[in-house]
Amino acid sequence: MVPAGQGGGVMRTALLTDPVDGLDEALAAVDAFDRALVGGLHRPQPAQAGGLAELADAVAGTPLASRAAEAAGKAAEGAAGEDHFVALAAARTALLGSVHDALVARVDEATGRSRLEETAPPPAQRPAANPSAAARSWLCDVARAGWQGIDHELVSGAAQVVSAMLPDPALRRPATLLDGFAAELAASCPGATLERVPVRRWADLWSRAMLLTLPGAAEVATPGTATGRLLPLGVDVHEHATAAQAQVHAVFEPADGTAPRLVRAAVSAPKPDTVVGAGVWQLLRPHMALLAAVSEGSSMDLSGMPITAEGDLIWDDERARPGGPADALATARVALAAAAATAAAPLDRHPARIAEPVFLEGYTVRKDGGVLLFEVAGHPVVVDACRLPAAGPLTPEAVEVSGACIGLLRWDAGVFSVQPLAVETTVRKRTVAVHGGAWAGGTTDKAGLRAEKAATDAVKVLRERAGRLLRK
Repeated sequence: MVPAGQGGGVMRTALLTDPVDGLDEALAAVDAFDRALVGGLHRPQPAQAGGLAELADAVAGTPLASRAAEAAGKAAEGAAGEDHFVALAAARTALLGSVHDALVARVDEATGRSRLEETAPPPAQRPAANPSAAARSWLCDVARAGWQGIDHELVSGAAQVVSAMLPDPALRRPATLLDGFAAELAASCPGATLERVPVRRWADLWSRAMLLTLPGAAEVATPGTATGRLLPLGVDVHEHATAAQAQVHAVFEPADGTAPRLVRAAVSAPKPDTVVGAGVWQLLRPHMALLAAVSEGSSMDLSGMPITAEGDLIWDDERARPGGPADALATARVALAAAAATAAAPLDRHPARIAEPVFLEGYTVRKDGGVLLFEVAGHPVVVDACRLPAAGPLTPEAVEVSGACIGLLRWDAGVFSVQPLAVETTVRKRTVAVHGGAWAGGTTDKAGLRAEKAATDAVKVLRERAGRLLRK
């Protein structure tokens, strides 16, 4: 984090490379089950039965033990029903949740960060909806066929289910997941011809979709409210062919004087695949004034802003107003070490969800086999330069000559890495900051202006074409 003399604690980077007890065994059990899904569970082979048994054995000491063992046995016989597939999805999710918790505990130990276990009132459970039952039935058919057995006829069965779920706001979350999952499968049909199967990803989507169709699982608890000062740290941009999202990570200082905490605020928008890079800001800006504050280096004052138990602000521009100057690197140096994090919701506990804001300073930068590394207190930390957004001025070259960095600590493929959000570097003997979200609220930067103009032209053409089609 920051040197102790500046009021923070030194990040113990050595802990990030030390092995975590039980981690490899839990992931091996997940992988064994995931391989069983590749060939399908209609007529499982001995190797698939072994993978199912390995999953059940991994949760033998938990409340899921008997149900997982029964489900693994029935699935190995090719006789699994809906309840058995739900139990297998739950066992797999529980294992990955334990991996998540172990990794987060290691992050907290390395950073000295405290973590809040918020207790939100549980949402009222509704009776099982028919569309949810239909979704589970479709997911069971997919598991029986396996990734190598999918075809267009099977995958198309999701369309009617999604159409029935979308009108209900309470089912929109699983409906969106189901729709995206089905689209990925459809793009890969027929499964028998696949050269490479995204084994972990599709098993993640399948198991999460299965659990979200259960009564009450997709219900959202009533949010609390946040009043105080918001100090942005940086923006994480997620961009796909048809959608874009900006997630702002920040330190929130409550007006009542209680301890500061880490929060997030996100905005999403659909987009055509021709709008890329800096063009995504034109789609996102109108929906969140916070993006302007990020690029201007200012804070925001919140009044009664809805916030979930997991620390996600449900952004409403009416409940926020611009505050005073707030340099992100200064915030990281002074306030980040003392800010508490919030624990993830049970169904959100997954290693891929780990994205912990950290501040590194006084490191040296080197490359090892093409991999960029920060050498911190004699220990290397991998830099995930592939996640740098094309929608901002932060480049791998800027990271390579930096001396301080705000980043997100992530974990993937057995390794912790840092995704830079902003760096401090020296240009012509002057210390300057380079932020990945510097263009979020607009820019005078020449490269940013060129990218904005290209995006504006693309959007203008698309709107003209859409107008002609509507007139016809």
